[in-house]
Amino acid sequence: PAPAAATPAATPATPTETLRLRPTRPGEDEDEARPVRRPGGTAAPPRKPPVVAPKKGLDPHRRPGRIDVQAAIEGEDERTRSLASVRRQRERERRQAELELLRSDQVKVVRDVILPDTITVQELANRMAARAPEVIKALMKLGVMAAITQTLDADTAELVVQEFGHRVRRVSESDVELGLEGSADADADLTPRPPVVTIMGHVDHGKTSLLDALRATDVAGGEAGGITQHIGAYQVTLPSGAQITFLDTPGHEAFTAMRARGAGVTDIVVLVVAADDGVMPQTIEAIRHAKAANAPIIVAINKSDKPDANPARVRQELLSHEIVVEEMGGETQDVEVSALKKTGLDKLEEAILLQAEILDLKANRTRTAEGSVIESRLDRGRGPVATVLVQKGTLRQGEIIVAGDQWGRVRAMLDDRGQPLKEAGPSTPVEILGLSGAPPAGEPFVVVENESRAREITEFRERKLREKAAAGTAAARGTLDQMLARIAAGEQKEVAILIKADVQGSAEAIQATVLKLEHEEVKVRVLLAGVGQITESDVQLAKASHAVIVAFNVRATSQAREMATRDGVDIRYYSIIYEVSDDIEKLVRGKVAPKAREKFLGYAEIRKVFEITKVGKVAGCMVTDGLVKRGAGVRLLRDNVVIHQGELTQLKRFKDDVREVARGYECGLSFANFNDLREGDVVECYETELVPA
Repeated sequence: PAPAAATPAATPATPTETLRLRPTRPGEDEDEARPVRRPGGTAAPPRKPPVVAPKKGLDPHRRPGRIDVQAAIEGEDERTRSLASVRRQRERERRQAELELLRSDQVKVVRDVILPDTITVQELANRMAARAPEVIKALMKLGVMAAITQTLDADTAELVVQEFGHRVRRVSESDVELGLEGSADADADLTPRPPVVTIMGHVDHGKTSLLDALRATDVAGGEAGGITQHIGAYQVTLPSGAQITFLDTPGHEAFTAMRARGAGVTDIVVLVVAADDGVMPQTIEAIRHAKAANAPIIVAINKSDKPDANPARVRQELLSHEIVVEEMGGETQDVEVSALKKTGLDKLEEAILLQAEILDLKANRTRTAEGSVIESRLDRGRGPVATVLVQKGTLRQGEIIVAGDQWGRVRAMLDDRGQPLKEAGPSTPVEILGLSGAPPAGEPFVVVENESRAREITEFRERKLREKAAAGTAAARGTLDQMLARIAAGEQKEVAILIKADVQGSAEAIQATVLKLEHEEVKVRVLLAGVGQITESDVQLAKASHAVIVAFNVRATSQAREMATRDGVDIRYYSIIYEVSDDIEKLVRGKVAPKAREKFLGYAEIRKVFEITKVGKVAGCMVTDGLVKRGAGVRLLRDNVVIHQGELTQLKRFKDDVREVARGYECGLSFANFNDLREGDVVECYETELVPA
């Protein structure tokens, strides 16, 4: 027989030796898999379970049989976690404990969180360097259910930031405009600038003609009806080399806002008063605007060459408005001029330059440009065109400017004679091209550093304008009670108007004029007051609102004209503002219900009262004044006090029924449902007629 194989000697176990444990099998006791230590220090090999021969063709390590749903639920075939899995979990727990310990040792980071007026949940989480779910959880504690994209107001966001232990710094949306206007200029940077002179006065007192004489041009001839419809800005160079910038404002009462703008940007006001007319309503208004702007006044007494001219009367009338001229011991300069004969112009220029020297007008030419929009319009070939007056700094071609809710790069600059300019210094009026739209007249303009800043500012201003318009619309609708009252009383009548003009100032003036024509029964509603030609969208808007389109010095496109003809939209063309107000007034009056007006007919004195069966009391009267008519209204007067008002049911002359009885004749009267007749009472007879309001 073969010799038995030698049994290998058991190796003593060292303290550092690691024994590999195998996992227990299902149904096996835990001790069966654990190695047994012998007294000699050696580890006996673990007892092996009986080896079951696998079925033929099957993998011995594969789980035998199929597992059904019930077995999976009851866990009969649940597999045991491996030792490596246990080690990985313990390693994760150790690392987590170390991380918590590290966090507890760290000082909490407190951030300055900038909060605008509104902020989304995600943006708030980003600014706090926190997870969005944590912010949502904090909001839920405050009772606010918010999604990650929801917008929060600043007060709610502030509570959340304080909950996280950060510092809050509140800012407003309007902060985008901070620093838009430059800082104050140092005296060393200031250099003399030309004076800005506004010519103001009553309509048809010769303001534009006087400016024509100064410029040796003819502007008044180009104005419709001989009246100025918008502000003109011109610069005049005198023979001495001195320059004066003139602003010509309209004198018609509708252009109040434009005169106020002219006075707001001016240094000196030249008040033109006609020597034959004297002080008129718009003259007084111009004086008020000049005083409100703290601008010194120079009185130009025009038309002094006329035979009926009376300059002394003009000076006397100005005293009642606190304008005391030098000739009467005051400080206000006055000059007698004639725009037609071109006399006294040199004295007027001297007076302006003297006043400018007293004012010591200076500006910094080296800074970024700032100024005011004098006028704006939409030009068919060039797009939006704005007339601006540079007040500080130098405006250069290619710079980016913001004016109101419009912005753009200055593509081109033109002077008052249409000549191109590369740059414009202080007190220079220029036309600029390249804006995104026609800015509102009177708005300030500033130069900004880049397009993104310009967009940010204009978007903020547009949003504010939309909110203001929405608030105005909501206020116009009124409360529910008012709406129900209007429904109960019948729909309120209104005249809807859509205004399109050549320049912004004219659109404003027409809007102000038509709104003044509003009646207590008829509301005047201006749907739109804009500049530029009439387009198809304007016609559609007018059609939807049954509005009249007022076109002031503009025309409709061919497509808009065809659409207006097809849809029956009324487009009215005007070039003089008087005609606009007259036509709209007729429209309003046409919708006002006619008023009932009493027409007095006559008096009759009761001389005798008769009692007639089945008729009642009949008064025997003498007609003392006018006539008495059957069917007319009557009042019974006793001691000149009205005691009854009603109608005549019968009017007789002797036994015959008659329609009327004239003065000096006797008649018999009876009243409907009234019998308290006494001798000496007086019957007043009248009839009611409807007259247009």
